[in-house]
Amino acid sequence: MSETTQVNVAALFTSHKFGRVELSNRIVMAPMTRSHSPGNVPNDEVAAYYRRRAEGGVGLIITEGTPPNFVGAHGYPNVPSFYGEEALAGWKKVVNEVHSGGGFIIPQVWHVGSIRQPGVGPTPGDPSIGPSAVVHASLAQNEDAVPAVEMTQADIDACVAAFGQAAKDAQAIGMDGVEIHGAHSYLIDQFFWEATNQRTDGYGGDLASRVRFAVEVVAAMRANVTDDFPIVFRFSQWKQGDYSHKMAPTAAELQTFLIPLSEAGVDYFHCSQRRFDEAEFAGSDLNLAGWSKQITGKPSITVGSVGLDTDFLRTYAGEKAAPTNVDDLVRRLENDEFDLVAVGRVLLSDPAWANKLRAGKEDDIVAFDLEHMKVLT
Repeated sequence: MSETTQVNVAALFTSHKFGRVELSNRIVMAPMTRSHSPGNVPNDEVAAYYRRRAEGGVGLIITEGTPPNFVGAHGYPNVPSFYGEEALAGWKKVVNEVHSGGGFIIPQVWHVGSIRQPGVGPTPGDPSIGPSAVVHASLAQNEDAVPAVEMTQADIDACVAAFGQAAKDAQAIGMDGVEIHGAHSYLIDQFFWEATNQRTDGYGGDLASRVRFAVEVVAAMRANVTDDFPIVFRFSQWKQGDYSHKMAPTAAELQTFLIPLSEAGVDYFHCSQRRFDEAEFAGSDLNLAGWSKQITGKPSITVGSVGLDTDFLRTYAGEKAAPTNVDDLVRRLENDEFDLVAVGRVLLSDPAWANKLRAGKEDDIVAFDLEHMKVLT
């Protein structure tokens, strides 16, 4: 790495205060489903997997999505739960390993909603639930897909309470914060999207009403943890079933969406784009995380093809993703567009990506391909 490039990456390796802890750098491991927890309990292999990323130089780890204790939360096999004595003990072991490896960690609490089809998870007889009794748009080509069961008010209240309990448990086992999965057209995001939310009560209608369920989730989680325990909220404009969708097509509508969440207790917004370097709205170079920070005044996390030359859709189609430089990323970080940078696929192929980047050893970074999704390296 040239001297100029070495100076360039320095911004990624400045410290950042995150609740009660001080992150050593701005690099975050993005949440990625691994399906390596038999019986829905994170085991020693999972703990070692996360520790390797901490030892590899990641400042903050966001775990794979982990479901709260509410009906139909699991949508994929061998995903670790975030409830029950055994699963929480497994997560406690993960926390201890990450802390021993020099890192910090938060869980991503995740209910899949109507993307799930019956027969999956620790309680396969559970129905698939969602805001409305529709087949999820991502399942439209599946003629056997089952419509969701529309959530009643009692369901909503119980689900909100389950998220609240997950936050309480996260702090109790020593996690350093908690993230809410409000993106990618899973349950919380299904309330945001007109295609999956056709309700006529206070949770449906315009965007200001469709954000109500998420606001209640945030408020319940905030009430169950201390003020210095960060709550991160992940959201996306795009949806499974419509990757070009704009939930908030203007900055004004994005403000309508973000401000109630911010006021309810979100500390960080984790802004999911297919590519972080794409401007979110015409007339400005700001990406989604930049707009989020400008609108709310809260710190933001950018994510989307960081460190790779190919977005995730092309990767999942079988195209190999090669490492690339981070010049534009650093430029945006130095301009205070966002505060933290979430890195996904490249950390599956190379746990030491951060340390190699810092040391100027880009040529040693392992390229990502689909095989890295199948194993815990």
